[in-house]
Amino acid sequence: MVIVSPALAAANNGNWQTASRWARWLRGTGRVRITDRWPDGNEADDEVMLALHAVRSASALAAWSAQGRGGVGLVLTGTDLYGDFAGHPDRDPSLQRADRLVVLQAEGPDALPAPLRAKTRVIYQSVPPRVARPKTSRRLCIAVVGHLRSVKAPEVVFDAALRLRDDPAIQWRHVGEADASWRQQVQEVQARCPGYRWLGPLAHGDARRLIQHAHVLVHPSHAEGGAHVVMEAACSGTPVLASRIPGNVGMLGAAYGGYFPPGDSAALAALLRRCRDEQLSQDPEAGLLARLRAQCALRARLFEPAAECAAVRALVQELQDCR
Repeated sequence: MVIVSPALAAANNGNWQTASRWARWLRGTGRVRITDRWPDGNEADDEVMLALHAVRSASALAAWSAQGRGGVGLVLTGTDLYGDFAGHPDRDPSLQRADRLVVLQAEGPDALPAPLRAKTRVIYQSVPPRVARPKTSRRLCIAVVGHLRSVKAPEVVFDAALRLRDDPAIQWRHVGEADASWRQQVQEVQARCPGYRWLGPLAHGDARRLIQHAHVLVHPSHAEGGAHVVMEAACSGTPVLASRIPGNVGMLGAAYGGYFPPGDSAALAALLRRCRDEQLSQDPEAGLLARLRAQCALRARLFEPAAECAAVRALVQELQDCR
């Protein structure tokens, strides 16, 4: 069994984390290895392939198909579903070559045409159980975790922070790398908004603790395949305010009460004012934050490691049957 990942351990990004975790789930079922290309000189015993990212793994899938091998599963990222293939996923040969397609949230299959949906499986990623941390009652602490890139919509965070800049009871902590252009913008916002702080990139454990201590996570992306940070928040007792996009709805559910329209910083600011008022009230457990916390707790069951392990093993069994 081979897992093809565009990134290996040195990158320590989402693709590597998924590849590493799935390899761990599968080691009890036989030989498992991870590579960033295929063939790589060690392929003689590879019977099943799991490939992450359709575009970046295209050459591996083409080589596997050329050798007449079956039993290949392709994990589709947000870039695949809502970027590279948007509007014409049926034209991509990688999606046709795969025996099974995997999406990471429940809305993912809807981005594919019906013939491809039949071979598509939803597998939620997982995080270990988290302990909810104490949260201050003197202010509303907001966490934003994600590299500053256009698809992550940092401009929505900036504008909402500026709308609320005169409120001393609102505190922002924004985590993520930024290139020169975004760095200039974030520093300008920080200078104008006393309650906003950009922390730059943090180690995963530090970012996780920030989420655990926050009253709310803001996740404003324009597109997502299934954001790991949303799972972290849901499993940490931290409600999420998220853009209503398929990748977020597929994680949190259509009935979730914490959505705002994509790109609508005014709507986000209004939700945050409501959360602030509740947090500072004498009964913060009676309003929107409490309802969102309860909804997140129900969704957290989807993100348990045992559920992901069972789903990955079932997928591999299907692929073995396809050979």
